Amino acid sequence: MLGTRTRNDARLSAGTAFSLVSLLVALPMMMATAAENRPEPGEENIAGALAAGFAPPKLAPIRGDEAQGPFDRLLIQNAMLVVGNGAPPRGPVTIEVRGDRIHSIHGGHANDAELAGAEVIDVDGGYVLPGFVDAHTHLGTPGHAQAGALTDSEYVLKLWLAHGVTTVRDVGAVMGLGWTIKHREMAAAGEISAPRMRVHAMFPPSTATADEARDWVKAVRKRGADGVKFRGARAEPFAAAMEEAKRLGMKTSYHHAQLSVVQTNVLDSARLGLDSMEHWYGLPEAMFDDRVIQDYPHDYNYSNEQDRFGEAGRLWLQAAAPGSETWQRTIAELVDLDFTLSPTFTIYEANRDLMRARNADWMEDYVPSYMARAFEADPDIHGSYFFDWTTQKEIDWKQNFQRWMKFVNDYKNAGGRVVAGSDAGFIYKVYGFAYIREFELLQEAGFHPLEVIKAATLDGAELLGLDREIGTVEVGKKADLVILDENPLANFKLLYGTGHRRLNRETGSVERVGGVRYTVRDGIVFDAKMLLEDVRELVAAEKMEP
Repeated sequence: MLGTRTRNDARLSAGTAFSLVSLLVALPMMMATAAENRPEPGEENIAGALAAGFAPPKLAPIRGDEAQGPFDRLLIQNAMLVVGNGAPPRGPVTIEVRGDRIHSIHGGHANDAELAGAEVIDVDGGYVLPGFVDAHTHLGTPGHAQAGALTDSEYVLKLWLAHGVTTVRDVGAVMGLGWTIKHREMAAAGEISAPRMRVHAMFPPSTATADEARDWVKAVRKRGADGVKFRGARAEPFAAAMEEAKRLGMKTSYHHAQLSVVQTNVLDSARLGLDSMEHWYGLPEAMFDDRVIQDYPHDYNYSNEQDRFGEAGRLWLQAAAPGSETWQRTIAELVDLDFTLSPTFTIYEANRDLMRARNADWMEDYVPSYMARAFEADPDIHGSYFFDWTTQKEIDWKQNFQRWMKFVNDYKNAGGRVVAGSDAGFIYKVYGFAYIREFELLQEAGFHPLEVIKAATLDGAELLGLDREIGTVEVGKKADLVILDENPLANFKLLYGTGHRRLNRETGSVERVGGVRYTVRDGIVFDAKMLLEDVRELVAAEKMEP
């Protein structure tokens, strides 16, 4: 072995001068080629899938008979109204919509003069709520390609609408910024069945300098991005990108990944003007009293996602205790900075109860085969990390949830803004369904159901800077509404597309009740049941493909 290495070293030495000269000659060409092959800003995440030979993702089709309107006059009568600002329900009321706006709201029933010439939805004692804002979404993920196919946008968009979601914030545009913005434009024009969209481009964590960071932000803004999503970055480029984003009037969001959280925790980024933190990473680290770095095992590997997510489940118990001076001081400062928490409890729920997540009611009919494969353990697919998930790991995560939920509820009680987001498409979480599960988990955290609805409507609208237009059911605002037959405040399960199982005592049979009846966005009425049928057919057809 020694002799072989010596001979190789000798050959290397003999050729060193030639190699250096060749490198100097070739370097400008290599740099030009690298720049030429670099993805356009905002396209970094989808570039790998396209380079692997996958066809570019398709655009959603033009809307069909699942959508009607907007109408010159639409009357929604005999409704119990939940405004969305925390006020209790009242009714019956009649809501008049003209075009895409709420024209009037009054108590009682519509009279004959009002009904003449109008489209009418008789809610018959059911409930009307503001359209929901899903504050943390992805219109698909390149990770699904590794399991067989890029995500079908029609599938995602229709599941969102079928669960009352009228506005989404896509944090990352990971299927390509241009493609995502095209969907935003088509939705705004009423051409496709889709929620209103706001789009954040994903900042490349490898950005090396402040100048590169500013140039990248300017480039994605020029392409139409509404905001910037961070997943980690060196402190100097991050600060430069934040400054540029604010200068350009862009919103910002941050998943404080462990690879950079020691340098930039939630308090650090909030002080620079960050609008919202995603999930919870970086928040316990901001409240460490007896350490700087979390207690990683010595054989920890961040690239092994079971290590990453397993140890994350032990993190909250390493931070300051509830009610402590550090805990209270952190809440007070973040509230003072008008900072928003986007906890996405739902996306981590499988960690505390894997069997429940894997066997949810909607898995059979509403999950295409490529997504089902992507959910299963695979070291090469993000979020598919249940390689050997133990009872102890689930217990760790249950304790983690208790402390995390306590902080979020305390933050809300102190006047802080908390929004509802789903982050679906990963970890056994399905679009639309995962969002409704977030309602249940916010209630578990201590939110009154009316506080949950406020988080999902007005607070989400405020985060996006759209609260003058959406977020509450008020005269002059956009006609974004969720209409259903029963009271969701009494049971959020009534909002699931699969409904709620309940015994009919008269017949002795168990029935499925509930589900959204209509979702209204910009005055366009979407039949939620038809949307769900479309999705079931899409999934069934995909499963039949060879």
